[in-house]
Amino acid sequence: MDKEEFAAVYATTYRALLGYALRRCDTPEDAADVVAETFVIAWRRAADVPAGDEARLWLYGVARRVLANHRRGLRRHADKTAALRAELTAPVHDDSPVTEVFRALPDRDRELLTLVAWEGLSVPEIAAVLGCSRNAVSIRLHRARKRFARALRAAGVDQPGPGRPVLRSELA
Repeated sequence: MDKEEFAAVYATTYRALLGYALRRCDTPEDAADVVAETFVIAWRRAADVPAGDEARLWLYGVARRVLANHRRGLRRHADKTAALRAELTAPVHDDSPVTEVFRALPDRDRELLTLVAWEGLSVPEIAAVLGCSRNAVSIRLHRARKRFARALRAAGVDQPGPGRPVLRSELA
């Protein structure tokens, strides 16, 4: 099938296939995606597209399979979204003084500290994420750490080297 034949098949079947998809999809956008994918497959498999009215029936078959794949994708997406939503709404109760101090830090400090501690990024990687120089990240990170340490001391939390922070009251 050459370009002209494909264009003719497209022109004679597009509206019918779109109607087919619209009646089976939840949104017009999904229907348009199904029809577009159907014609992409037809273009890739142009040699397999039968001649005459058989092309229309063949395209309905392709559209039917594309719709089935689309529905499976929607189900997978809904399942994953529900699982993620359940995970994200699980109650997190960490009312430790360290958490309270951390939450009270400015957003900019929290962002830098979490990129280092939780995401495990290096200074050059953080510079790339933030779109600034390595030197700027080093300076900002140094200052954020100092502010965090100062806030921890003010809250009565001592940091005994490489372990968990402890409350002064725990030392007594």
